[in-house]
Amino acid sequence: MGRTPPGQTRERIFRLVRDRLLAGLPPTVREVQEAFGFRSVQTAREHLEGLVAEGRLSKEGGKARGYRLPIRARRAGEPPTRLVPLLGRVQAGALSFAVEDLEGHVAVQSRRSADDLFGLRVRGESMTGAGILPGDVVIVRRQPRADSGDVVVALVGDEATVKRLRLRGRRVELHPENPAFDPIVPEPGELTLLGKVIEIRRQLERA
Repeated sequence: MGRTPPGQTRERIFRLVRDRLLAGLPPTVREVQEAFGFRSVQTAREHLEGLVAEGRLSKEGGKARGYRLPIRARRAGEPPTRLVPLLGRVQAGALSFAVEDLEGHVAVQSRRSADDLFGLRVRGESMTGAGILPGDVVIVRRQPRADSGDVVVALVGDEATVKRLRLRGRRVELHPENPAFDPIVPEPGELTLLGKVIEIRRQLERA
């Protein structure tokens, strides 16, 4: 059999990278090499750089998984799209042990660096009154402080939870948004704020 024409190979590479990016799993150059059976990493890199030169991909320097889909139709003043890590699960109910297991990435529009953001998949029903349901993904902005009334992700000891922050003088309380659950009142020094919830994602139908 003859060799696949370079244009067809590049199109197949673009489709692979596009599908992986849309799934939140940006590939490395070596993964592209292995997927297409190239003898060297350089061949995969040349195809990827060709797609960048054609304007079909963009590249974020200094990252192994730095290829992105270009934002062609962003309006003036609209924030860029970042791929931020989806880190395991967080409990919205009774406290559960904090898990940081990378599930993939989610696309978020933000002017902040991707390093300032992360996503967590929610378990439990204590925040249903705030519209946060089991299986939702919360997008969290890393910050060590928040205002009373903010929905936050916090560590109490070694356990993580998503709750509404209430400041009562010097006392910090974590309140559910479901009357079936009790507030959490950590001991002084027991709570570490991981960040503020700034967005909620919900998948209405699983593929």
